[in-house]
Amino acid sequence: MSEFLSMGGSLVCVGGLFIIALIAAGVRIVQEYERGVIFRLGRVLGAKGPGIFFVIPVIDKMMKVDLRTITLDVPTQEAITSDNVTVRVNAVVYFQVTDPVSAVINIENFRRATSQISQTSLRNVIGQSTLDALLSDREELNGKLQHIIDEATEPWGIKVTIVEVKDVELNPQMVRAMARQAEAERERRAKIIHAEGELQASQMLSEAARALSTESGAMTLRYLQTLTEIGVEQNTTTIFPIPIDLIQAVLPSINSDSADKPSETNSE
Repeated sequence: MSEFLSMGGSLVCVGGLFIIALIAAGVRIVQEYERGVIFRLGRVLGAKGPGIFFVIPVIDKMMKVDLRTITLDVPTQEAITSDNVTVRVNAVVYFQVTDPVSAVINIENFRRATSQISQTSLRNVIGQSTLDALLSDREELNGKLQHIIDEATEPWGIKVTIVEVKDVELNPQMVRAMARQAEAERERRAKIIHAEGELQASQMLSEAARALSTESGAMTLRYLQTLTEIGVEQNTTTIFPIPIDLIQAVLPSINSDSADKPSETNSE
C-alpha cells in the first residue's frame, strides 16, 4: 500500500511539473515596439501585444514583428542617365511596418524585398533623369523615389517615410569636363558684368557731358578744379589744358579785330 501511495505521489509530481512546464512554454512577452502574429494550426489569428499573453504550445506559433522605423542602406547602383552619363549612386530608405499580419503572410522577407525594390527603383529613376536634375533637383528626385517604393511596398503592410540619395559619383573625365564648363561659365559672367559696367560708365559720362555743355561756365569751373588738382602734385612741369569753350569764346573777338584793321589802313 505504501508503495502504491508513493507511486501515486510521484505521478502527481510529474503531472504537476508537466503542467507548469506547459504553462511556461505557452507564455509570451511582446515589447511595446513589437507585435506577435499568432498562427493556430496554420491559420492566422491576428497580431497581439504589447505585454504578456498565452499561446497553446505545439498548436500555436508566434512570429514577432518590429514596428520601429527601419533604416535601410541601398547599395551603390551604377546607371546611365537620360543624357548618357554613367553615374554611381547610393541612397538610404526609412520605412516602418504598419500592418504586421500583411508583413508576415504577404511577403517572405519584407526587409530583403524592400531592399530589392529600392535598388531597382533607384536605377529606373536615374535612367529617366538628366545629370543636371540629379545634381540640382535632389529633393524632387527623393520625392519621386519615395512615392514609387511606397506604392510598391504598400501590399506588404509597409510605409516608406523618407528616401534620400546620398552620394553621386562621376568618372574623372566627366568631373574635368564639368570643371571646364564651370570655369567657362564664370568667365562668361565676368565678361557680362564688365560690359555692363562699361555701358553704365559711358551712359554716365554722356549725361555729364550734356550737363556741362548746357550750363554756361561749367567747363570753366571744371578747368579751374583740374588746375587745383594738378597744383597739389609736386611736379616740375605743369601743363595747363585750355578748354575748347574758352577758345571758341575768344575766336569771335580775334576775328572782329582782324577784320577792322584793314579798313582803318584804307581810310588813312
